[in-house]
Amino acid sequence: MSIISQHFKESAASILDNAHLESQIEAAAKHIYASFEAGGKLLICGNGGSAADAQHLSSELLNRYKRERRELPGIALTTDGSTLTSIGNDYDYSQVFSKQVSALGRPGDVLLVITTSGNSANIARAVEVAHEKSVTVVALNGKAGGKLSPILGSDDIDIIVKGDVTARIQEVHGLIIHCICELIDIYELD
Repeated sequence: MSIISQHFKESAASILDNAHLESQIEAAAKHIYASFEAGGKLLICGNGGSAADAQHLSSELLNRYKRERRELPGIALTTDGSTLTSIGNDYDYSQVFSKQVSALGRPGDVLLVITTSGNSANIARAVEVAHEKSVTVVALNGKAGGKLSPILGSDDIDIIVKGDVTARIQEVHGLIIHCICELIDIYELD
């Protein structure tokens, strides 16, 4: 079997192994959409490839996914290089997202964090500040949930993708993001 065939086979198996997340994904989409309907916004963050996923989701909401609909306020906290580097330099990298959540988050908003391990200090700190601001959290998590899962509240949604390979978890996160976008399109247009 070629390396390419093996990647496709492993990716397909990982996707099918996580199909049990359907109800959690639907709950996350409903919660995010309810926030939009109430005048709230979605703040999104992650590191590395998860930062790219945050930006991807933001663009699908601010512009459109598959259908023409109103612009929706999805804000990637990963895109402002000046803000990220000033917070990292003046304070600590663990605060690059939490300071933005503190400034931008309002009760009724949603913070969507994306992490393949659940162990990033800056993600955990953003969640703590979100709770202080009465911002609900949706976590696209991975592996066994890491340090993130225990700090999530009962109103939060923890979508833990099973697996040990970061690339496979990221692929499933991408699929979940597209499912959320599709559901939001349906809610908006129905």
